[in-house]
Amino acid sequence: MSRSRPLSAVLAVLALSGCAAFQDQGTGGDATDAASAGGSLTVLTGVYPLEYLAEEIGGERVSVGSLTPANADPHTLELSPRAVADMGAAGLVVHVSGLQAAVDDAVAATGVRALDAAEHTELLTATGHDHGHNDHAEDAHDHDGETLDPHLWLDPVRLAEVGTALAEELAAIDPDGAATYRANAERVAADLTDLDADIAAGLATCERDTIVVAHEAYGYLTSAHGLHQEGLSGIDPDAEPSPARLAEIAGVVTEHDVDTVFVESLLSPAVSQALADDLGLRTAVLDPLENQQDPDADYLDVMRANLAALQEALACSAS
Repeated sequence: MSRSRPLSAVLAVLALSGCAAFQDQGTGGDATDAASAGGSLTVLTGVYPLEYLAEEIGGERVSVGSLTPANADPHTLELSPRAVADMGAAGLVVHVSGLQAAVDDAVAATGVRALDAAEHTELLTATGHDHGHNDHAEDAHDHDGETLDPHLWLDPVRLAEVGTALAEELAAIDPDGAATYRANAERVAADLTDLDADIAAGLATCERDTIVVAHEAYGYLTSAHGLHQEGLSGIDPDAEPSPARLAEIAGVVTEHDVDTVFVESLLSPAVSQALADDLGLRTAVLDPLENQQDPDADYLDVMRANLAALQEALACSAS
């Protein structure tokens, strides 16, 4: 496999399109429909995994809507005045502070009741840094001078902790449904515990331990299983990789015998594909689950697909 070709093709792609070429953006998902639904508690969520929790735990007692439209980048979400008004009318907003500045600002402005997932589990310090220019870096969740990684849902155990907190919040708002919420949360936690066990078993014995990704969203997944991620961009995908960063990635590929560059369903694959072509690598999808791409594939389905993709890229033995 030849890996000595120059990275000129990657730099050309950056010059033409930039790294953060996302699909169509919007100013609010199905928040309007959810906020106008009558006869049930309205819950609006910032990112898909929190929507999954709200639907599974709330059941028929809750009407769930997403603030992030399909195919939109949650990191750079902008909210229309109507979406902000809908937030103010909601019974509960569930979000991760530091991930979506527009949601954080709207929660503060409207005074809506909110559950911040970042307050109900331990966040990791970001495993990398923004490897290029990024106007949004200052929006990252910061604590004592450290940038924290908001992608907590890629650890099923942490997501289960948020689910338990969500059940208690719903129970406080709707005491008549408390038993239902808590029972549903226990079921979800059991599913997530099983998923975590499957991931641990599936990644227990692998020939490689390093993955190259479009942006460093996978710290919770890699750190829990003795793996290491190297991203073209840091935790915010808006940062464009510099030529120096691309050269570093080429060195990582050689040193760790990497054969796959992971791309994302939302983020344009152009730069990652050009890098893979230059280095003679293949590409595969590793979904950070920031938004739901397939309505027929829920959180558990996508995480299991991610596991299969990792097993192939890392040459893992069957458990």
